[in-house]
Amino acid sequence: MTGTSGARVLSLNALVGLQRGRRTPGTLRRLPVPDGMTAPMGCDAVAVPAHFGPLVMPRLPRVGCVYADEAHWWWLVPSDSDHALEWPAPARYATGAVLPGAPDLPDPPGLIHRPDGTLPYTPPIPLYLALCRLTGTTPTWSRPVSA
Repeated sequence: MTGTSGARVLSLNALVGLQRGRRTPGTLRRLPVPDGMTAPMGCDAVAVPAHFGPLVMPRLPRVGCVYADEAHWWWLVPSDSDHALEWPAPARYATGAVLPGAPDLPDPPGLIHRPDGTLPYTPPIPLYLALCRLTGTTPTWSRPVSA
């Protein structure tokens, strides 16, 4: 697409893709998709402090791959599961399932739950709603709109 001046105009989707494609210097460490599983929609991850993990699991109708270390539990979700959602604090959304501060982590999180089948995903909406409920956060679509 070109603008009236002949300059190329980028769509919002293209700009978001460029932002997501930026990489920081250093070695990136990602949560792996287990052998024998495929991630056709790409992978992102949602992390919560470890004390929330056991509270979230029974609230989910289906659980995908879950990783844990002493500080956090991580759920693999399809890429772009943060689109139009504000994940409630203290949850952290990790695009590309990249572990923040990864070069400084002594050990990567270990896989504590692997679903049956070939897809590693936890459905993001039930995960989002479970986290909203546990944190006392109103889901984004239920909040009043101000002008």
